[in-house]
Amino acid sequence: MNLKAAPHFACSRWRSAAGHSLNKKANWRSAPGVRGRWNRWFRAGTVAGVLFVALATGVLPAGRQAGGLGIQEAHAQNLGMRVVSGIVEDANSTPLAGATVFLKDLKSKNIRSYTSDADGKYRFTQVNMVQDHELWAEKDGKKSLVKTVSSWDTRKEFVQELKLK
Repeated sequence: MNLKAAPHFACSRWRSAAGHSLNKKANWRSAPGVRGRWNRWFRAGTVAGVLFVALATGVLPAGRQAGGLGIQEAHAQNLGMRVVSGIVEDANSTPLAGATVFLKDLKSKNIRSYTSDADGKYRFTQVNMVQDHELWAEKDGKKSLVKTVSSWDTRKEFVQELKLK
């Protein structure tokens, strides 16, 4: 249909609802203001759909995996925390059971204690890596040297042998 040859009751220039001129080949998607928005919506929807399918099928990993493209594993995150452990020994290098091991936070001055087990082992968990700590052991009036657990030490597992003198 040629719009120029339209009957007298029809306007020679048809307008869309937005006021844009439409000709034979025009439709609502090609109107100047609508076309850009429609293309952006279409592209955004397409990208979102592709990402969803990639995540759902496991092609795009969503977290830590058990090797390759497989089932996701859940891991606890101890960001900024470490474990301080070791063994308490007497002067003859014999493990001491029942020795009290102290861990002092040098900033807050909080002191945690642990009694060594039958093998002389001790273990402090959830030790803040950002703070410096002092570590020592005591039993029957004897004390070990004070060791420093430095915030500059980046090891997640800090192992220290403590000898009572």
